[in-house]
Amino acid sequence: MAIKAGLVGLPNVGKSTLFNALTKSQVPAENYPFCTIEPHVAITPVPDDRLEKLKNLYQSEKIIPATATFVDIAGLVKGAASGEGLGNQFLSHIKQVDLILHVLRCFEDPDILHSGTIDPVADYETICAELMLKDLDTLNSMIPKIEKLHKTTSNTAEKAALEAELTFLKKMHTSLNNADAPAVRALSTHVPPSLNNIFLSTKNFLIIANLAEQDLDNYEKNPHLQALIKQFGKDRVIPVCVKIEQELSQLNHEEAAELMGLYNLKEPSLDIIIRKTYDHLGLITFFTCGPKEIHAWPITNGTKIRQAAGEIHSDLERGFICSETFNCKDLFETKNIAKLKELGKVRTEGQDYIVEDGDIILVRFSK
Repeated sequence: MAIKAGLVGLPNVGKSTLFNALTKSQVPAENYPFCTIEPHVAITPVPDDRLEKLKNLYQSEKIIPATATFVDIAGLVKGAASGEGLGNQFLSHIKQVDLILHVLRCFEDPDILHSGTIDPVADYETICAELMLKDLDTLNSMIPKIEKLHKTTSNTAEKAALEAELTFLKKMHTSLNNADAPAVRALSTHVPPSLNNIFLSTKNFLIIANLAEQDLDNYEKNPHLQALIKQFGKDRVIPVCVKIEQELSQLNHEEAAELMGLYNLKEPSLDIIIRKTYDHLGLITFFTCGPKEIHAWPITNGTKIRQAAGEIHSDLERGFICSETFNCKDLFETKNIAKLKELGKVRTEGQDYIVEDGDIILVRFSK
């Protein structure tokens, strides 16, 4: 399945530099607004140390990791919802992503342009206000159309579905009209399936707190970071020095390890961003393994094995009979599939089996 996250923020907060580091690419990162006009898109692998272990056990020729797509969306400005700063174009790009990565600047630097004082919470609220205004505009045109359909339809099931949609939309309209961001976020978990991907302000999100180099050793004392953690919780806020991450992305393994040691970094912050993006979209990984390749497949947690097989190929889902299944953690313990079979760890699963993270599957199907 496709995984797409969009980097969003006000101009000059480090979005394009972070994008370059995430994807090891080069897009313009000049010090002025709207340097990025079209959204730049790149695909990057999801870090997973299980892949190399599986490759060694199976003596496979290659590894195909799960991937995430990152979109560098040009900087939003106040008034974007009404078209300021190419706002309508930028907001339409946000609609196409599954997860928003809010990049927020948490340091002072007179050499980098910024409108007003540094206040990442206020910057976030500016962006959210524009997303909510755009959603309000959408609802103002959507609700009358659904009300008309509700009045004219004679189909009982359709009428009930439209009534449920209207109830939700009116609650959302009230929250948006009151600029009540917490209420909008609370409603985001109750969006009817028929209205998925309609709203910008209900999208899942993470906060990227862009710190200065000198804050890396003791970033807990950064007041802007602490304000973000207080507002959104520690699990949703990722402290990053975008400048250092860009440098790390350009170094070889030994040089990167040396630089990370200087800043007491246990792993690149970019790996944390990619992993948390994956986790916050509710995704897990299963594997197909053989002498040719080890392939990681991302699926939504709770997916049944027949539908998971369809991620590999539609023929496997259509002709699914059963699957031979075991988990990689058991294989890492025994290092031998024959031993796993002796222990009863290799199972034959039917179509209603729910795939677990780390499962290795071999699908039996009819052509």
